[in-house]
Order: sequence, then C-alpha cells, then structure tokens
Amino acid sequence: MTTGAASWLPLSPGERSVAIEVLVHGPLSRTELARRLDLSAGSVTRLTKPLIESRLLVEVPEGGVQAEVRQGRPSQPLDVVAESRSFIGFKITEDMVYGVVTTLRSDIVARHDRPLTSHDPDGVVDVLGEMTAELTRAHPGLAGIGIGVGGLVEDRSVVAESPFLQWRDVPLAALVEERTGLPVVVENDVAALVEAETWFGAGRDLDRFVVLTIGAGIGYGLVLGGRRVPCAEEDRGFGRHWILDPNGPLTPDGERGSAVSLLTIPNIRYQVHAATGRDRTYEEILALAAAGEPMPARVIEEAGRALGTLVAQIANFVMPRKILLAGEGVGLMDVSGKVVEDTIRSHRHPLAAPVELETKVSDFHDWARGAAVLAIQVLVLGAAEA
Repeated sequence: MTTGAASWLPLSPGERSVAIEVLVHGPLSRTELARRLDLSAGSVTRLTKPLIESRLLVEVPEGGVQAEVRQGRPSQPLDVVAESRSFIGFKITEDMVYGVVTTLRSDIVARHDRPLTSHDPDGVVDVLGEMTAELTRAHPGLAGIGIGVGGLVEDRSVVAESPFLQWRDVPLAALVEERTGLPVVVENDVAALVEAETWFGAGRDLDRFVVLTIGAGIGYGLVLGGRRVPCAEEDRGFGRHWILDPNGPLTPDGERGSAVSLLTIPNIRYQVHAATGRDRTYEEILALAAAGEPMPARVIEEAGRALGTLVAQIANFVMPRKILLAGEGVGLMDVSGKVVEDTIRSHRHPLAAPVELETKVSDFHDWARGAAVLAIQVLVLGAAEA
C-alpha cells in the first residue's frame, strides 16, 4: 500500500464531494451521505469503494473507534483517517513566522516559530525552508505546505502586494517548492482563516457567516451558501475607507474616523501616545482603560463604539447567522464588551434578530492552521477555488 498523498489522486468530482462531506461532517453512514449529496445508494457505494481502498476513508463502528475495513459492511459509518496525512501551515507576520503541523482534519499536533530578521524574499524562503526541514524530521511524510500572508495573493502562488513585508510580485509558492520539494499553496491570511472556520470551526454548517478580524489591520471574510466569497481588493485596505465616525480621530493609517483608524492596534497606540506622550503596548492600554485611566479609557470606549457600529452595519446588510470576531485585538471585548453590545442594539431595528457574535481568543497559530487547511483543500482534495 502506498502512503504518499498521490495514492489518493486523482479524485473524480464525485469522489471529491464524498471525501469532503465525510472530512467536514463525518463519521457518516452511506445512507446519510446519499441524502446529503442527493445520490443513489449505488452511486455512494461506487464512489466510496476507491476511497476506502486507498485508505482515505475507513469504516468505523457507531462509537467512532476505527475498525478493520470490511467491504461487506455497508451499515458502518465512514470516516477519514485523520492521522494518515500531515500538513504544514505557516503564518508570516512582519517580524515572525509561525508554523504548525496539522492532521487531515486540521488538528494541530506541533508548533514551531522563528523570528524574521529580514523581509528579503530569499531570506524569508530560507527561514521557511529551515523550519520545514525541522518539522519534517519530527513528522515524516508531510503532504504539503500552506502559507498565509497579509496582502494580495494571486493564483494561490504569487504575493502580488504585501504592505507588511514590502513585497510586490513575489512567486512565493514556486520559491518554497524549489527549496522544500513539497507542494505549496499561498493565500491571503484572512481568506485562509475564513476557510478553516468554514470547514472546521465556528462557521461549519452555516450558509451565511462572517469573519471579522482586528489587530494590526482589519480583516473581513464573507461566506454565502457555505462558500467563501473571494474579492479582488482582499487585504488592500478593508476598513481604511469604511467611515464609522466622520468626526473620529485622524491617524497616520486610514481615513478620519475609519474602521482602521479607530480599531487597529497601531492606531489605538498612536492615539494614546499622541494624547499622553507615552508609548504604551496594546495590553497596557487595555489594562489602564479597565482601571479607569481617563485617556486610555476614552480611546478604548471609542473603539468599542466603532466595533459595535461595524458589526451592526455588517449584520444589517449581510444578515449572517453568525459573526466571528478574531485576531490579536479581540481583548477589546474584555474591556469594552458592554459598549459594543449596546452600540449594536442601537444600530439595529428593535425587532431584528440578535446578532450572534462569537469572540475567538486566537493567536497566530490559528492563522497558520488556516493556511494548513488551504493546503488540505487545494493540494489533497482539489476542492477550493481561487
């Protein structure tokens, strides 16, 4: 029996649909698969047979413990062999590369981070290559690499523009493939996070779903009909021109009173520094605001109102079943959560359904996991569309 990812390939469209359904929602019986995919029982049997033979799927008892494969037991549910393949996910920030190894079902089994001392593409590729070599020693048989970058990515391979890295038209996938010998997919980091949450996280089974991230920038991802909606301006400044308060602060980055000016960590720090003359970390500002220090409290309250306004506007126009708030800036909710909730209510119709706002305390490993999910989708299942 072969063990490489190629032993699964190529998957027909029907086999791919079955594999994805079981991966995301399994274990599933053949009857349930037929119902979900609108297939006949015979079609399900035909499509699942090669997936079982290649060990992508396995029959399990009702309790979910993996059982020995038996071709004559169609009543047993089918599940993926999650540990049969491993994937690397990288999230590149301005000063760090965060890496994870995941299973086929995106469970993180290892973490490995390295500082980034240069933005030169060759230097970044060297760091990614060294990290991959270290992870490969501990996890042989890796199937592929996903990389998340803050910026505009074309064809899931070329970083067309990244303001954080000062890159233009860098063929990152090709460079990393040449260095590591593994297939590579590159994507905007917010898009990767949205895909991960849609398949395996807060957005699973939801037809309308939004991811909103606050941190160094503002990220937005929309899922309609269970699929992420791609947009040409991805990470080219979402929120920079979304005016939440026309009388709001003017900051170096973003229009006056924009979501970026009011909500991003660098601009919150800028406002406090401009008012007090002291440079504070974001965590210090939140702590001072919680303690009632006047200027930090004012800035954080204003940010809370801005976030509530933004969430309400998204809810009014998109009508999502859930909005996931993530990113390194979500600590704002701990200090200004009531302001956010009150503002949402004041900007919604009194009879509107409550906004289901889920806050995810996340770190950059969650973003790296999102990149690994892209690798699973594209490299193994061929499922995601650019």
